[in-house]
Amino acid sequence: MRISSIAYLTGRGFQNIWNNRIMSVASFCILTVSMLLVGFSVLFTENINTFIGNVEEKNEVVIFLNDNLTDDDISIMGDRLRQMDNIKSVEFYSKDQAFEDMKAGMDNAEELFDYIGDESPLPDAYRLKVADISRMSSTLMSINSLQGIYSVKAPTDFVSVLTGLRSLVYILSGIIIIALIVVSIVIISNAARASVDMRKREIAIMKYVGATNTFIEVPFFIEGMIMGIFAGTAAILLTWAGYVKIIDVLMSDSTIWLAMGIKGFIPFSKVALRMAIVYITAGAVVGSFGTLLSTKKYVKV
Repeated sequence: MRISSIAYLTGRGFQNIWNNRIMSVASFCILTVSMLLVGFSVLFTENINTFIGNVEEKNEVVIFLNDNLTDDDISIMGDRLRQMDNIKSVEFYSKDQAFEDMKAGMDNAEELFDYIGDESPLPDAYRLKVADISRMSSTLMSINSLQGIYSVKAPTDFVSVLTGLRSLVYILSGIIIIALIVVSIVIISNAARASVDMRKREIAIMKYVGATNTFIEVPFFIEGMIMGIFAGTAAILLTWAGYVKIIDVLMSDSTIWLAMGIKGFIPFSKVALRMAIVYITAGAVVGSFGTLLSTKKYVKV
């Protein structure tokens, strides 16, 4: 196809939008709303996963060591722990530090500490952060296999609840997003079909005077693509404004979120470029091919 023909057909696509502006506006609104629903669902899911990740970071395994270990034994123990798989961080917590922290947290227990004396009755310990809490059980088995450990304290019940919650979020969010995508495609397809259906007489006349299928279909394809690009651009701008406003309202009292261990919501700037590309690409693809498929049955005359 020559460049002049492509330019002509592209111009026809723009002209179709103006000549059928009522249906074009309807298609634009449907595309925009559909992408907004899917986009906000994805943002909600990403924030929930981030919240769960923030809580996961607070998991801590405390390993209490036997009193008969030497400094070299304790150092070797730390090296072995750092070499283990699924261990994110290892921090030594001396019995003297633990005793001082206990004193600082019990202001009204001077008599008790006078009775105990200056010698710490607490054991040395290591504090660990686990990288993947879903592998907590196997990690604890590896830790318990080491010599010189008195006991291990781990939030196993908390991990079970959190792991189950994360799986539930993945499943529910996946179902919701897929359902929204399917519904959006059906609505967009019906809108495209209605738009083309209004011009079936025009298509039939063009066929009878000798226009090729390509000559008829390309302007519709371009029309749908342009509407999809416009809708994607509008959707990203509306998502940006709406998301920022919602976050401002929710973060007006950050005390609640901090108490829940939530540091904050995902900033829109972090996902803006990726969402813009997805919105505009999805709008262009769905708009163009939705219109093209709806045109197919009318060119077969």
